[in-house]
Amino acid sequence: MSLSRRTARSVRTLGVAAGAVALALGAAGNALACDISEFSAEATCVDGHGVIVVTDKDAYGTPAVVSVFLENNGADAKKIGNQEVKGSAQGTSVTFAEDWQPNAVYRIHVKAGGKLVDADITPNLTTPSTACTPAAPSTPATPSKPATPTPSASATPSKPATAAPTPSASQSSTAPAGTVSNAPSPA
Repeated sequence: MSLSRRTARSVRTLGVAAGAVALALGAAGNALACDISEFSAEATCVDGHGVIVVTDKDAYGTPAVVSVFLENNGADAKKIGNQEVKGSAQGTSVTFAEDWQPNAVYRIHVKAGGKLVDADITPNLTTPSTACTPAAPSTPATPSKPATPTPSASATPSKPATAAPTPSASQSSTAPAGTVSNAPSPA
């Protein structure tokens, strides 16, 4: 009987220890599910216009709200906007249209998973020292003119052709009463 009590006590102790380890790993897994280090930001140019791209590489896909602020002397000068993002292991990006100036500073704030993340991406985002160059305007397609035959200088007709006058657009489309002809017009 003593042996079974010892065995039961050992198994119970091992079970409690295993449960504590599982609880600790579960809590650590939730804490690592979303972290500010999984977010990055960069200022780029798209079609000659500035944009700020924020990427979320949270493999657990915790929904987050990203807010972007233009900074001026360490204070928020203007809120650019906020967008919701759900991360992925490959990275999910949100884009903010912002014609940024060279060397401008932006603060990117992330709030995710209730209280999991409520922090700024550090350091603040500083834009490149050169502004975006406007995209070269595309030349509009010129409407094609209808092909009209032009007389060639080397071509001479074998018979003299007499051209019949063609009615103008303002004239009636019916033929005058005295000219009834079913013959084809000369080429």
